[in-house]
This record gives sequence, structure tokens and C-alpha cells, in this order.
Amino acid sequence: MLLLTGCQRAPATPAPPASSAAPSYGATFLGSGDCAARGQAFREVPCTSERAVARVLVRREGARAGGAVECPLSTDFVLYIGGEGASGYACMRNLEAPHPGDPGMGGGPFTVVGDCVYRAGVGQVKETPCDGSGANAPEFRVTSAVPRRPDCPASTALYVELPGAGEGVGCARRL
Repeated sequence: MLLLTGCQRAPATPAPPASSAAPSYGATFLGSGDCAARGQAFREVPCTSERAVARVLVRREGARAGGAVECPLSTDFVLYIGGEGASGYACMRNLEAPHPGDPGMGGGPFTVVGDCVYRAGVGQVKETPCDGSGANAPEFRVTSAVPRRPDCPASTALYVELPGAGEGVGCARRL
């Protein structure tokens, strides 16, 4: 007995049309809650992607009002976005440590209570990690925030402007 078997060719299915458009994860490029990957430039990626490194806390459209950045104090860095129909900035938070925006970590766009600073010139201070791991040693620690200089404790050795903190002056003590 001879048994013949044959293969049947599957019917051809048309391939989906190729699309040159980049995937869109929201109505706004890097909108609030979206995630980004680093490369030559930041790209929007799904937050579940292994390439995702930071999440947008807040997305602001258009130019900054008077040069001020309106971000949460926990912001690690600000990403400025320019281009056709997508200008503005995104307040970003790293998905994993380090978080330079946290108090004492030596970075972020704002100086907050718990941060350390060093003198960087006449009338100017810059943030540095409180643990001494930065290029510059910490000289002062911001211990409180108050509306006006006279409200600082007598132990205050340095007054620090705290833009975005809700309080106008940081009271810093020498380390």
C-alpha cells in the first residue's frame, strides 16, 4: 500500500501596510505619566519597556512664565522640549535611584530643606551632595524654609533663595 501525503500551501495573507509614523503613547509627546528612554535624545517609550529610565511628573506647554519652572519639588531633572507643536518642558523623575531631586542628594532643579550647598562665587551657592561625594564639599545645610529672612533662627549662617519651594528663604547652618 502506498500512502501519499501532501502539503497544502496556506492562503497568502496581505502584510500590514508599513507605517513610517513613530508610535504614539498619548496625545502629547512626553505627557504627564509617560516614560522616556535616553539615547542621543530622549524618546518616549512605554513605561514597561526595559529602556524606560524616567517618568514625566508634570508636562507644561509653551514657554516658561518669566523663566520660572513649575515642577514638583521631587523633580530630578527638567527636559526642555522644542519642535513643531510640542514646545514646553517636562518635569522628570528617574524610575530608579539616584534621585538628585531628593533632599541632600546634590541636584535637581530646586534647592529644598535638607540640601547642602557650597559657595560658588560672590552671592552665589550651588548644590552638592551632603555626603561629600560631589566634586565640591558641602559647606552649609538648609535646615528650614521661611517667608522672610527675619523668620530664620539665630543660628542661620547663610540665606538661600528657594524658588519653587513655596517659602521664599532657606535658612542654612554651617557644617
